[in-house]
Amino acid sequence: QVRLGESGGGSVQAGGSLRLSCVVSGGSYCLEWFRQAPGKRREGVAAIHTGAGSTYYADSVKGRFTVSRDNAKNTLYLQMNTLSPEDTAMYYCAAAYSCSLYDGHVSHWGQGTQVTVSS
Repeated sequence: QVRLGESGGGSVQAGGSLRLSCVVSGGSYCLEWFRQAPGKRREGVAAIHTGAGSTYYADSVKGRFTVSRDNAKNTLYLQMNTLSPEDTAMYYCAAAYSCSLYDGHVSHWGQGTQVTVSS
């Protein structure tokens, strides 16, 4: 059974950085990060293929965010740089059967961690 648990969220000023972590148990085809702000649709942010290691990013975060994993620690990461208020959201890690950044392909969700970016 796949289980995921996020951590590392918090409040930062615009231009700052945060590193999110997600401890993963169980196997999966793809590990992804999603985010959702109040009143907005859930958005796929980044994904990494568990086998090939290929990464995928939403255009809104490309060049600023980096997804990676540490197999020894069974941990998924999201390094978030040059943060802006538009990045404020609840961030979720997820296990999926496709690296599509589409929530309809998610099989398991983490509980979420809040990221707040102030101007």
